[in-house]
Amino acid sequence: MSLLTIRSLADLEQHQGQELGVSEYFPITQQQINRFAEATLDHQWIHVDAERARTESPFGGTIAHGYLTLSLLPYLWNQIVRIENLKMQVNYEIEHLRFNQAVTVDSEVRLRTKLVSVKNLRGIAKAQIEVTLEIKDQKKPAYNGVVTFLYHFAE
Repeated sequence: MSLLTIRSLADLEQHQGQELGVSEYFPITQQQINRFAEATLDHQWIHVDAERARTESPFGGTIAHGYLTLSLLPYLWNQIVRIENLKMQVNYEIEHLRFNQAVTVDSEVRLRTKLVSVKNLRGIAKAQIEVTLEIKDQKKPAYNGVVTFLYHFAE
């Protein structure tokens, strides 16, 4: 997989309306789910009690926290696009995010992205990116929405 490299607002504008790429698949493990539960103090049984989830959950096992899957966005995004020549990047907003399907333990997910729009805000690039977190061997994605980054390029 080759990374798309962006070095300026002009580079970014060239990709407006285009799919930017797809990340590698990333496995969701119970250990990762448990660590996320510890970090966020969200110990709901559907996430951390494997035995109870096996018998009582409609998913047949534990599921990842929705916010855990969302927190993977920067890691997976960096597998698709390398933004160079930056002074600073700011996570600006998330629009219309919808969690469509639970991600069960031991599933693999990947990020698919499309550059919806780019605006020049007095030299700062405001990039709106459509994101879809796909689950391997599933038709319905885990989530989809639009994230906005502000890129302060050095030149």
